[in-house]
Amino acid sequence: MTTLAVRSGGTRQLTGTTTLLRFALRRDRLMIPVWTGVNALMVLSMPGTLEGLYGTPAERAGLIRQMETNSSLRAMVGPVFGDSLGALTAWRVGVYAGVLAAVLGLLVVVRHTRDEEESGRQELIASGMVGRRASLTAALLTAAVANGALALLLTAGLAGQGVTGAFALGASVAGVGMVFATTAAIVAQLTESARLARGLTAAVLGAAFVLRAAGDSANDDGSSVLTWLSPLGWLENLRPYAGERWWVLALPAASVLLQGTAAYVLAGRRDIGMSFLPTRPGPATGRLGSAGALAWRLQRGGVLGWGIGFFLAGVVYGGMTESVADLVGDNDNARRIIERMGGRSGLTDAFLASMAGMLGLVAALYIVASVLRLHGEETSGRAEPVLANAVGRLRWAAGHLVIAFGGAALIMLLAGLGLAVSHGRQTGPVLAACLVQLPAVWVIGGVTVLLHGMLPRAATAAWGVAGAVLLLGWVGPALDVPQAVLDLSPFGHLPKLPGGTMAWGPVGTLTALAAALVAAGLTGLRRRDLST
Repeated sequence: MTTLAVRSGGTRQLTGTTTLLRFALRRDRLMIPVWTGVNALMVLSMPGTLEGLYGTPAERAGLIRQMETNSSLRAMVGPVFGDSLGALTAWRVGVYAGVLAAVLGLLVVVRHTRDEEESGRQELIASGMVGRRASLTAALLTAAVANGALALLLTAGLAGQGVTGAFALGASVAGVGMVFATTAAIVAQLTESARLARGLTAAVLGAAFVLRAAGDSANDDGSSVLTWLSPLGWLENLRPYAGERWWVLALPAASVLLQGTAAYVLAGRRDIGMSFLPTRPGPATGRLGSAGALAWRLQRGGVLGWGIGFFLAGVVYGGMTESVADLVGDNDNARRIIERMGGRSGLTDAFLASMAGMLGLVAALYIVASVLRLHGEETSGRAEPVLANAVGRLRWAAGHLVIAFGGAALIMLLAGLGLAVSHGRQTGPVLAACLVQLPAVWVIGGVTVLLHGMLPRAATAAWGVAGAVLLLGWVGPALDVPQAVLDLSPFGHLPKLPGGTMAWGPVGTLTALAAALVAAGLTGLRRRDLST
């Protein structure tokens, strides 16, 4: 009887899970397909690219020898375990596919757990016939659906290179996604703020990347203890297409099981809206004198995190500059791709220009996230009490937009400083190469403002725009995509610095376009009703 009662109680705590799962999938019907599709396309485009770059066994052997002696490159992409196209694909993009899967997992879980509690919607849902752990279960199942779809796409798309290796790569990437989804589930129980939950989980992901990079830079076979401490190290040590070590899959499986259990235990021991690490009470007297000060208070953590990340990325890329000539060697295809991305002014300058362009593409993700903070404040109801006072909509929006557009300039400046510090030469040209990316970044920000102002229900489609631009800039040159297609991205019109000629016309045009998009978006925001 006691066992039956316990089982019955456990079943009641999951009541409504199916309904909440359908609702979560409906809410994420845009974000999950776009994010998963971009991730899959990045991986599936790589075999053809690598075949064009390293088409002969001799070229692949040379690449493997170079990776064995270049610790900087191993830190970025990991060691090579085989010379087949499948093994090289797993080496080149496996870790980054895992990172993207992890980011999607943490975003999905925090959105459907702590975000719902912070907005008050979870309390309304809990008043109905919904079990205590139904929301957490639905969030984890949503993340599982997203990662399962990604695994299926990778397995099907890479089956031509070998079904076994394709399944191994898909399973390892999905496993990493679920590890960080369950990490986010734990953090969501510990904090009262969804923003802090996302930030802490992202910090764990960053630490995992650093551990793997440090381990791989020290060893060329993935055997470092630091590598094994990172879930991203588990991904590479499964060794898809290079004598798969299936027992490694037990590590993410055990991590998901243990972390999921811990999240369920924590969820059952707290009240809705509360946390195990409550936020500190604020001062008795408010100190925020303007909407801009409030926006800065809300976004300063994000700006700091992105700034540190961009500076460190600049340092790493700058350290790779001197070895790029050895890596490319006599490979004309690799040289042509770098020159297409960064210009034809010499291999070193072209590499620096291509790295600055890649950082600019990633900065587009920052500006979308920062601008969409407006959307989050509005849909959560937090904007309404601010606007009920003597604060106009444009003044409220301007506070966030100054941080979004100014923050993009700051992180690109920090990236340039990192490149200059590590490279040791061309400080002025390197800084210019990073800052010249800003007009294109601002155009993506302007599109986001336009969507939020004119079509608030479709505001999250800005992620799709940023993802498409990122995909074009990353794999377009490698796939020899026609220039007319590359020009669909604002980044395709920027001058290639350093080494190239500064073209003020396109820079001015893109800046004016960004300003026009922002103005149109703010006009729409001022005229429409607020979302409630």
